[in-house]
Amino acid sequence: MTDGLIVVDKPAGWTSHDVVARVRRVCGTRRVGHAGTLDPMATGVLVLGVGRATRLLGYLAAHDKDYEATIRLGATTTTDDAEGEVVAERDAGAVTDEAIEAGLRGLTGDLLQVPSAVSAIKVDGVRAYQRVRSGENVELAARPVRVERLDLLAHRGCDLDVRVTCSTGTYVRALARDLGDALGVGAHLRALRRTRVGRFGIEAARPLADVESDPVVVPLAEAVGQAFPTLQVSEQEAVRIAHGQRLALEVTVSPSGVFAPDGSVVALVADRDGVAQPICVFR
Repeated sequence: MTDGLIVVDKPAGWTSHDVVARVRRVCGTRRVGHAGTLDPMATGVLVLGVGRATRLLGYLAAHDKDYEATIRLGATTTTDDAEGEVVAERDAGAVTDEAIEAGLRGLTGDLLQVPSAVSAIKVDGVRAYQRVRSGENVELAARPVRVERLDLLAHRGCDLDVRVTCSTGTYVRALARDLGDALGVGAHLRALRRTRVGRFGIEAARPLADVESDPVVVPLAEAVGQAFPTLQVSEQEAVRIAHGQRLALEVTVSPSGVFAPDGSVVALVADRDGVAQPICVFR
C-alpha cells in the first residue's frame, strides 16, 4: 500500500481500534494507526495513517476538532454519556434558552476540565475505564483545555443540539456533564459526531464499507501538504534537513512540512530559536 492517510467516517458501535484492525487487514500491513480516539457510540472523522504516515498521527492528533453533539438534560449517567447507567434524574422542563446560553458561555474559552472517569486516560499505567470497571473509585485531575466555540443549534424538549470547536484532550461528554451541573438538572451526552480533525473535514471522510472495497490512500506528500503549512527548499537544503541539520528558515507555524524541488516531502520541522529544526524526517 502507498504510505499516506485514510479518512474514515467511523460508524457507531465500532471502537477506533476496531476500525484500525479492519484497515490493517484491508491494506495488508500492521503499520496502521489513528489520530485521536472516538468512543464507540460516536461517529465521524477518524484519520488513519498507513506505513510511514503513521509518524504524522501524533502531530495530527494535536490539531483542534469540530463536533456536533446532542446533550440530554435531566439525567446523569455513570459514564457521562448514553452508554452508562442513569444515576439521577431531575425535571428539566423549566430550563430556559437564556439559562442554556449562559451555561454554554461559561464552558467556552480556556478551562480546567475534569475528564470522565470512564476514559482512556492512564492512572499508574492502567486505563481509567479499566479501573472503574474493576470497581475502583477513580478521580482524575483537571486538565487545561480550550473550547473555542460551543453553540446552541436547537432546543428540543430535554435535548440540546450543539456545535463544538475544541482543543485536543477535550471531552465533549464532560462538557455535557458540566453544563447539566451548571443548570442544576444534570445532563449527559446523547449523541456525538466528529466533523473535523485539523484540516480534514467530514466531506473528506469515507464510510468504512467503501474503504474496505476501495482503500484509497492520500499519498504521504499530499497528506502533509493538506494537513500542515508548507515550506519549499532547494535540493541542497533538503539533503541537510534529511540529515537532521537545522536550517535558517522562518517557520511561522510549527510543525510545517518541508518539500524538495521535485515535490517530495522531506520532513516536518518546528521553530527552535528562530531556525527550522527537523522533528520528523521522511526522506
